[in-house]
Amino acid sequence: MTQTNPAAIVFESITKRFPLDVVANDHISFAVERGTIHALLGENGAGKTTLLNILYGIYQPTEGSIRIHGKRVRISSPQQAISLGIGMVHQLFKLVDTHTVAENVILGLKTVPFAFPLAAAEKKIKVFSENYGLKVDPRAKIWQLSAGQQQRVEILKALFRGADILVLDEPTSVLTPAETDELFSVLNLMKDEGKTIVFISHKLDDVVSIADRVTILRRGRMIETCDIAQLDKRDLAEKMVGRQVAPLPEKTPPQVGKTVLEVKALSVLNDKGVPALKGVSFDLAEGEILGVAGVSGNGQRELAETLTGLRKAAAGKVIIGGDEVTNRSPRTISQLGVAHIPEDRAMGLVDSMNIAENLRLKDYLLPPFAAPFIMNGKTIEQHAQQAISKYNILPADPHARVQLLSGGNRQRVVLAREFSSRPRLIIAAHPTAGLDIAGAQYIHELFIEEQTRGAAILLISEDLEEIMSVSDRILVMFDGQVMGSVACEEAERTALGLWMAGISSDKAEVGA
Repeated sequence: MTQTNPAAIVFESITKRFPLDVVANDHISFAVERGTIHALLGENGAGKTTLLNILYGIYQPTEGSIRIHGKRVRISSPQQAISLGIGMVHQLFKLVDTHTVAENVILGLKTVPFAFPLAAAEKKIKVFSENYGLKVDPRAKIWQLSAGQQQRVEILKALFRGADILVLDEPTSVLTPAETDELFSVLNLMKDEGKTIVFISHKLDDVVSIADRVTILRRGRMIETCDIAQLDKRDLAEKMVGRQVAPLPEKTPPQVGKTVLEVKALSVLNDKGVPALKGVSFDLAEGEILGVAGVSGNGQRELAETLTGLRKAAAGKVIIGGDEVTNRSPRTISQLGVAHIPEDRAMGLVDSMNIAENLRLKDYLLPPFAAPFIMNGKTIEQHAQQAISKYNILPADPHARVQLLSGGNRQRVVLAREFSSRPRLIIAAHPTAGLDIAGAQYIHELFIEEQTRGAAILLISEDLEEIMSVSDRILVMFDGQVMGSVACEEAERTALGLWMAGISSDKAEVGA
């Protein structure tokens, strides 16, 4: 680092403490060189998002300071961050659906021309679009755009405001493979122009393929900053968790039994009364993991809710174990041996209850947990202690309130409850979302264990790497329809990406 070419960002002993003596960042110091792509890695709770929120002025550090292009600054608000040339693209986009691209880009700006501001904005957006390959119609409404196009709007917003440092939080989490490739092309173009990119990602493949340097955080502390060329994916994973990470056992051909789930021409409306599923058909057998891939919002949520009785079908049939259960209640479907790991963990748990009570939510009225008119507290607590031990739930206290648990431990409580009844069908929606590499691998191991036992598993996920590594067969959904289905060993990432984007292929086993 020299006086003539200072680093774009220098974090100097950044510390952030929250109430109840929670230390999110503990004296973190490292530099982000100008004109580089710098990744930030770490497990859940490692302090990554907190650190970038401090950079963007959302949080104020308890201790420490930041230098931007060699000058020590105090970033008191996002507005000040923007004035310093820092732009941020959040994981959840900050866009107004009913406004156009141009309206979103100039929203909140004080320096918009008084005369014909939209026309001026549209002209400037077209220049940025051509220079960086960010193809988007300035007059299109946000609700008309794909997730990848909406992300381009967020990047255009940052560029419009003069950003030369771009911060991205999980930028590929909602993108198809093709959209991810396009994003990486844009980021490399920006880097070549001298701009600086900082991003958080849990996808090690993305980090290895796009980053120049990486900083690894663990439990709020910086572990290492180094060139990405010095490390491979296993090195990164081990530095993140602080121990060796054994790979998943190699997948073997499943021992498929009789059909457990049949979905026939299923049509379902979403919360707005618009068709979310349009004649979906597929089946699932014992000992098989069927992965459902697709970008969020293409009917996956409605599919899971309909199969578990939480949403009514408009047409079609759901058959479980030979019994038609279309539009039956969640309790009836559960009693047929169906486990449900919901997309929203708040749906799967009651925060005001403790671990033991949450573990018995499904069968609290059944022996041996209850006798007529009375609950068997001792048996409930013994069962909870066994589940806590088997599923490594922390804290290891049956009386701990689940609202105090981390995301990973909350998910373990859901899994312990759903798997303890030895279900024959498991509906799992985004079971590893938001979890670190160790937590995700633990859940994958549990799925393989349940599959070996003979359970049929429907795995719904936006993470294509997860789908391809765990599933036996892959089904891709787009706009509420099945675009194609393929055995995992025959699956090609490019073809799956085309299906996810709504582009059909002759290879598709449409309708599965």
